[in-house]
Amino acid sequence: MAVDKNMNVLIVDDYKTMLRIIRNLLRQLGFENVDEATDGTQALEKLKEGGGNFGLVISDWNMEPMTGIELLRHVRADDKLKHIPFIMVTAESKSENVIAAKEAGVSNYIVKPFNADTLKSKMVSVLGDF
Repeated sequence: MAVDKNMNVLIVDDYKTMLRIIRNLLRQLGFENVDEATDGTQALEKLKEGGGNFGLVISDWNMEPMTGIELLRHVRADDKLKHIPFIMVTAESKSENVIAAKEAGVSNYIVKPFNADTLKSKMVSVLGDF
């Protein structure tokens, strides 16, 4: 099945510049329907309002007050949201973080900095080829 490039993608980062960078990378890859949140709490509200209407979440790990790993745990615990592919973005590639994210049900993991090719390969591994 082909990946629907019109699906809604939620990007979550407390750093506006990073939101802009990820949005631009997604646009380069053909994904235009991008919504954003500046922390896990706001992201969770948007996800719940959307009723599982997002096809992908790309979230930073380090945010306040709700971190990316906490957001991931909430998403995986919610029957309406747990199916949504979730890619975690972090500046640290510490193995304990990778293990914690995997245990929490992360779909894939990206270490900053990254480019469109890296983002695409991570998305393909989660969504299928596009």
